[in-house]
Amino acid sequence: MRALADAERIERFLRRLGQAASQPGRLYLTGGATAVLQGWRETTIDVDLELEPHSDEILRAIAGLKNELDLNVELAAPHHFVPELPGWRDRSVFVEQAGKLAILHYDLYSQALSKIERGHVQDLADARHMVEAGLVQPSRLLALFAQIKGQLYRYPAIDPPSFRRAVETFVAG
Repeated sequence: MRALADAERIERFLRRLGQAASQPGRLYLTGGATAVLQGWRETTIDVDLELEPHSDEILRAIAGLKNELDLNVELAAPHHFVPELPGWRDRSVFVEQAGKLAILHYDLYSQALSKIERGHVQDLADARHMVEAGLVQPSRLLALFAQIKGQLYRYPAIDPPSFRRAVETFVAG
């Protein structure tokens, strides 16, 4: 088991990945990494990320850095668990430029819906922090959910009526 990741360890990881990139790309942080860098949590179990484009060069760097920095790293993004929200790239929040790698927080509406669907206590607390910080507007979250509900059949692990109720309960308060 690797150590928990704090902001300093995550930032060091991102800088080192940026140094490894020879081509421009984007790295989207999600989950606990977003929560830690936004200050909602002190640590996270792993650094979840999505790469665009997928690059063998970056994947090899991740493999080495996770051992060197004692980090858990997973390729995971909200669209792996819930349908992709329209415009998610435009809503992703720029963090920094690390060499040729643009680092962003994956769209917080997508993250919030993914966390609500999962329903874990920590996930719901993270989603609540997004709302309290003014980064996610409940009415817009509900509208974006409405845009993807017809695609939920593509995610067999999701029970659409339960997910809808969870989103409505979250938005209500």
